Amino acid sequence: MKIGSVSRIQALLLRYLYVLRSSWPRIIEIAYWPTMQLIIWGFVSLHFGASQPEITASGILISVVLVWDSLFRSHVSYTLSFLEEMWSRNLGNLFVAPLRPWELMIALASISLIRTFIGMIPAALLAIPFFGVSVFDMGLPLIAFFFNLVFTGWAISQVVTGILIRYGLGAESLTWVIPFLIAPVSCIYYPLSTLPEWLQQVAHWIPTSYVFEGMRYLLLEGLWREDLLIKAFLLNCFYFTLGMSIFLFAFRSARKNGLLLQAGE
Repeated sequence: MKIGSVSRIQALLLRYLYVLRSSWPRIIEIAYWPTMQLIIWGFVSLHFGASQPEITASGILISVVLVWDSLFRSHVSYTLSFLEEMWSRNLGNLFVAPLRPWELMIALASISLIRTFIGMIPAALLAIPFFGVSVFDMGLPLIAFFFNLVFTGWAISQVVTGILIRYGLGAESLTWVIPFLIAPVSCIYYPLSTLPEWLQQVAHWIPTSYVFEGMRYLLLEGLWREDLLIKAFLLNCFYFTLGMSIFLFAFRSARKNGLLLQAGE
């Protein structure tokens, strides 16, 4: 990576960090939603644990809620940072500079990761005194689960930002819609075998289904299934490449048609 590229990425990242630092409500909001979701699902877990002790004993419900939220947070953090450029009509200004699209992607991914950590770490720590569940007990596999889901979130973000840059703010609702589109076939709260046969075939093409199946094997049986995480990673690579291609195609189209200067309208 050239020195100029590193400098431009650092400059963008500093911009996003300054925006985040200057607004304490933003920081509170980032941590608020994962924490609130943890509390609600934690008490749901305790309620059902009375009839199904294995749910509470393994902490599986609380663990999958926390890990699933890392996908949603990474995606929303990435896309919202991009949307802020559109809301402030700043995309045209950014690309007047010798900024390349892939440099913007790296900066957005970096701030997304930072914001995801800000949101997830407090929630994960609160789960310990509240419910006696520590996701950190999973050890190194937790890193593989986490980064696979973050990778999925970035792949979704590439598609959404591509649509946004091409069609404008009328499509911003897709930021919240698309992650939940894959939730039913991600098998977050139930095993893959719960789905109808035809839907299981769809789930085999969704990387998150392998992540949560791997988590269930680890939490319920103490078995680390590397093969499932490898499949998830390979699918993520495919979808990320596809999403990046969609973004670059949309970017070229927007630049050709002069849409970058009108992106906030």
